Amino acid sequence: MAVLGIDLGTSGCKTVLVARDGRILASATSEYPLSTPKPQWSEQDPHDWWRGLVASVRACVQQAPNEKIEGIGIGGQMHGATLLDKQGAVVRPAILWNDGRCQVECDELHRAVPGLIKETGNRALVGFTAPKLLWVQKHEPKVWKKVTTVLLPKDYLRWRLTGEKVAEMSDGAGMLLMNVAKRTWSAKMLKACHIDETFLGRLIEGTEISGTVTAEAARELGIPEGVPVVGGAGDQAAGAVGAGSVKPGQTTIAIGTSGVVFTTTAGYSPEKDGRLHTFCHAIPGMWHQMGVMLSAAGSLQWYRDTLCSGVDFAELTAEAATAPIGCEGLIFLPYLTGERTPLCDAKARGGFIGLTRLHTRAHLTRAVLEGICLGLADSLSLIRAAGTTVTEATATGGATRSDLWMQILADTCSAKIILRTGADAGPALGGARLALVGACGVKLTTACAPGPIEKTFTPDAKRVKAYAALRKHFQALYPALKPTFHAL
Repeated sequence: MAVLGIDLGTSGCKTVLVARDGRILASATSEYPLSTPKPQWSEQDPHDWWRGLVASVRACVQQAPNEKIEGIGIGGQMHGATLLDKQGAVVRPAILWNDGRCQVECDELHRAVPGLIKETGNRALVGFTAPKLLWVQKHEPKVWKKVTTVLLPKDYLRWRLTGEKVAEMSDGAGMLLMNVAKRTWSAKMLKACHIDETFLGRLIEGTEISGTVTAEAARELGIPEGVPVVGGAGDQAAGAVGAGSVKPGQTTIAIGTSGVVFTTTAGYSPEKDGRLHTFCHAIPGMWHQMGVMLSAAGSLQWYRDTLCSGVDFAELTAEAATAPIGCEGLIFLPYLTGERTPLCDAKARGGFIGLTRLHTRAHLTRAVLEGICLGLADSLSLIRAAGTTVTEATATGGATRSDLWMQILADTCSAKIILRTGADAGPALGGARLALVGACGVKLTTACAPGPIEKTFTPDAKRVKAYAALRKHFQALYPALKPTFHAL
């Protein structure tokens, strides 16, 4: 007996088959394209998501054909606007989380809804769903007239699986249409966005059963009819569940192309200026705060590809260990694609500051690693200032392969950094764990327990002090350079 966990990513759909005892029995991924029809636009055809789901589920089930499927949990990319008409047909390509076309609409929402941050726990950002809806209303009125349903990407898959139009708390909170404190749709935001609550479906918790697999979907997927599908979670909450961050104060730091600092909180405690995301957790009755860096490992990737082509990452990071803390006066700003937390500035730019003839490639590489970690430490500082005590974090992503990078992270964040077995399985495992709880009755503490510790990086008092001094210079650079960034 097992459950399926699904991760509807931006580049592909991943499915894992997970046993009741938490073992991953099988895994498969099916890729699909991303469309950029205009600068700053990012779209996908929801039908490609469904085809990706069918392919990955079938491939996964074929690896373990004797396992009975007891439940399904879905994680996936957040914020996307999937628009359907009254017949359930897709009326235009889905506008994705990384689409940047609707800054004007974000500004309009802040003017239209006084106290928007207090109501929603977040600023209006171009990635969120609500401003996308205003953009369609303004620029594609003929399309909007057809719309009767707005679904998040993973909830489109749920609708295809079960016929149920549902939104789940952690993902719904990222639409900017919820009163996050009350875990309900926000009347103020719905009014400002000119939509009726019936467009959105009912809100459920991540472990709650939303419906069961229809006969038609079962035939396509090659699984039994009637399998229960639980609420699941947005990708970051699902990834945190997969890593075992389900209790207050438990924190994950994911360093992929982007970087995310995710902390589970017992109550609703938004950052007053909206520099952190404050969302519902996938765990019922819990919330989380999240800081997002847009170019984390993506900064190192750019640096390697642009300045050190052909050099292995392991060679670069080993070389960086020969440079001292602070790189003898060299700081790297990792804002290559703008920055979300804490700057909320799409026009922020990156740079090496303090270059001299003294500096070598080792200095440059270490400065990149330090700049990324200093930026992530900014997010963790905001989380701590909002009232959550964080003394350790589970790290995930490709950066965990570098001991130097993990030690810099521990020292800049003044927190123990832990690597755990299975933590990198990601949102698909989180979806499966939510299904184990909601569909199979496995205890939350059992299904979502953190994996065994593989390695620990403990902050050193002297290095923590040195990085605290460096961080003051790092934090002073953006305000000083902001006028130039914007002028450029």
